[in-house]
Amino acid sequence: MTDDAITLKVKEIIADRLNRKLEEITEEANLRNTLNADSLDQTEIIMALEEEFRLEIDDDANQIETVGDAIRYIKEKMADK
Repeated sequence: MTDDAITLKVKEIIADRLNRKLEEITEEANLRNTLNADSLDQTEIIMALEEEFRLEIDDDANQIETVGDAIRYIKEKMADK
């Protein structure tokens, strides 16, 4: 999977879970402050990312604050596979 494909898929998952338009999901967008995701939303996003990319996201997920953080995290995990 290319970097661009990973980026798009992460954004699509976040947009879907938060009922937002894809255009609103920028890499700078903060999940809590900008996109108003609560802890349940964040858990659902993490679970969806785990399922989509077939990987396990551990306690590092607490460090994911922005869409860009999520994208970088997934890219790093995919590179380790």
